Formats: sequence, structure tokens, C-alpha cells
Amino acid sequence: MTELERHSYDVVVIGAGGAGLRAAIEAREQGKRTAIVCKSLFGKAHTVMAEGGCAAAMGNANSNDNWQVHYRDTMRGGKFLNNWRMAELHAQEAPDRVWELETYGALFDRTPDGRISQRNFGGHTYPRLAHVGDRTGLELIRTLQQKIVSLQQEDFRETGDYEANLKVYGECTVTELLKDGDAISGAFGYWRESGRFILFDAPAVVLATGGVGKSFKVTSNSWEYTGDGHALGMRAGATLINMEFIQFHPTGMVWPPSVKGILVTESVRGDGGVLKNSEGKRFMFEYVPDVFRAQYAETEEEADRWYKDPDNNRRPPELLPRDEVARAINSEVKAGRGTPHGGVFLDVSSRLPAEEITRRLPSMYHQFKELADVDITAEPMEVGPTCHYVMGGVEVDPD
Repeated sequence: MTELERHSYDVVVIGAGGAGLRAAIEAREQGKRTAIVCKSLFGKAHTVMAEGGCAAAMGNANSNDNWQVHYRDTMRGGKFLNNWRMAELHAQEAPDRVWELETYGALFDRTPDGRISQRNFGGHTYPRLAHVGDRTGLELIRTLQQKIVSLQQEDFRETGDYEANLKVYGECTVTELLKDGDAISGAFGYWRESGRFILFDAPAVVLATGGVGKSFKVTSNSWEYTGDGHALGMRAGATLINMEFIQFHPTGMVWPPSVKGILVTESVRGDGGVLKNSEGKRFMFEYVPDVFRAQYAETEEEADRWYKDPDNNRRPPELLPRDEVARAINSEVKAGRGTPHGGVFLDVSSRLPAEEITRRLPSMYHQFKELADVDITAEPMEVGPTCHYVMGGVEVDPD
């Protein structure tokens, strides 16, 4: 007879990225026995690819920022196809989530007066991205893991068992959600190392499995991101919405072939980097859509002034929303103005001193030096669009 490992929990969270860990923390703090099931190693999540920062209208860098402006930017960036209520909740609650991460132990970069530093990013009117250099996602995962461990330590003090109320099942793949009539009753899967089956009995299952990036040849996503949660939900009877909305990050590595698609953080452009074609031209000025024209500079001079005087100048078009920049890069390459390896040039070396680049963008400096033998303090990077994120998923009630 086939051996079946069986466990019973109040809540099973499938996925251990930022969303999954935060869901598990909430369930545990509400007194629920909770399991976290992750397909890969605990902590190996695409959340670490949120390198440039997380958006929250705290107003630390510009006091004019508020949740209403963030909401407007989000709706405009989504071409008003967004679920307006979800966008509203996101804009309203984002500052509290960032401050909450601080209480968990997150160490964000600071302003001179000690507040959380915020940087510019594509599509955002004001500097809004709370960040830790260019390694923000890594700090988010570290912080949430640390919170999980602290809750397990609390349980140990009370029960003598670290895993009494919160346990992580790493390298375990869920293949099916179980139902009792119309109600979810658990999840079934297998241990990746041994192939042995495992079953979780639970009246509540949270799907936080990440995206579908490995459906595409060029992607920033790791091997795990194969749409598992979407398939699990759909086969259990859930409705999937907006699955056609795939985000291509405009800047991924293009050379050498072994690293094609690895993310090049948007903070390179947020900190002054510019996009140029093979003719040395800053081409983004030719790709500003009418809906954004009033907010974006028409000349290089105005765009460069914006970094020091954002109140009296318009933004550089390199900071348009990602879909606009990705399409522009694709158009330049198709028109024959791409780099030798089929991308465009992203140049920060002519924009900032070398020591400033290595301070603000340490991961990018090491990434290009080690993987492509390119010194980004002295020469431009070759970049092109890479599949990064899926907006679609299981339809849920925003409230």
C-alpha cells in the first residue's frame, strides 16, 4: 500500500514568498495552527527580485505625496483597467505595511534626519520606494523569516515545541486541492527529494505560489514559477481573472546567453541611468504616450534638471511605467537600432561618480562584474525586456 504522510492544520499556506509568509504570520497571530508549504528552499522566493524597493506614500522624500496620488499613479499606470478597490486599498495600506516590517526588524536606508529613505521609480509621481540599497526584496524575505522564527520561539517557550503552531514544509510540491462538497478541505502533494506523498487536512488554504514566468523563454523568474497556484485554484473551481496581463520588466540582462533575463533593477533608472540605442540616442523621448505627456520631459536638459529640482521640471521618460519602456526597447531593437546582442544600452556610468554607483547599486555592480565582466561604473549595460510578473490570478473579494 502506498505510504501517505498526513497532517492536520487550521490553515495551510502554499508558497513562502512575501505574501505567503505574511499570510502565515497573520494566521498564527490569530491563534490558528498554520503550515507553510514551499516548493523550493525556505526563503528562495521571487520576492527577492523586488530589488529597487516597495512603494508606499509615506511622504518622507516629498511631503506632497499621499495615498491619493499613489492611487492615481496606479490607476493611470494600469490604463484604468485595474480593480479600483484593490488599488485603493493598496495605496492606503502600503505605509502601514512598511512600518510594520520595521517593527519586525527590517533595516531600510535612512534619510539624513533618520526617516525611511524613498527613491524614484517608473510611473510614480514622487520618490516613493522604501529601499535597502538595491537588495530590498532580500531584506523583506529575511525580515519575514525572522518573524516566523520569533513566533516559533514564542511557541517553544509556551509548549516546548517550536513547531506547535507554525511549521514550514520545504521542498514540498502541492499538486491538488481537496474538497468536501463545495468547501476546501485540504491539499495533497509530495516531497521533492523522495517522491513520498503528503496530505494536509485543513478547512482553509491560502494560495501564494507566485507567477508563471517560466512559461517564457526569457524571464527573471526562477524554475519554481510555473503557475501552480493558478492551476490548483482553477481545478478546484475558482475563477481566474486578468491572466492576459503579463508584465515584462524593461531591463533584464541580455548577454551572455547563460544569464539572459536576469533582472536589472529599475532603481538604476530611478537613480539617473538613461537608455540609449546603438546610435547613442536617448530614444525614450519619442515614446511618451499622450496620457503621460504633461508629466514627462520633452528634452534631455529638462529631464536631467528634474533629479535636482522635481518641483519645477518634468520627469525623464526613462521613468515611464514598465510596459511603455519595454515596448519602446522592443521597437528600437526591431528597427535595427539595438545593441550587438539584441538589447539597448542602460548607462549610469556617465551619470554618477563610481563610488556613488557602488554605494547605491551594490548588487548591480557585482552582478554585471561577475556574470558579464562589465564594470557599470565605467561602461553601459546591455538590457532588454524580461518576463517578470503576472497581474492575473484567482478572483477574490477585495474586502
